[in-house]
Amino acid sequence: MKTKTLSWRYRGAVLSRALAAIFGGYALAAAFAVCMARALPLERSEAVLAGAIPSFLVYCAAVVWVFATRTAFRAWVGVLVPTFVLAAIAWLLGAGGNL
Repeated sequence: MKTKTLSWRYRGAVLSRALAAIFGGYALAAAFAVCMARALPLERSEAVLAGAIPSFLVYCAAVVWVFATRTAFRAWVGVLVPTFVLAAIAWLLGAGGNL
């Protein structure tokens, strides 16, 4: 039985997607948690908890998105753009003295 060897380009794309899922997904979930914690009109501890719990779903959705999209570039863009948008919103909310 002849085995097919995988190209370095394919291996690099899978590695890039794995890094996007691990680190990009974590950054997206963290930005979401901070944004939610700053946006909710609750006590600080309750707002942090209310922001952290749904961030696990965001992380799972990011991992699914990374491996479901067509290219590794689209996976990175689909994770990093919402991360920067949420981080900017959290920064603006923090500048207003909410938390």
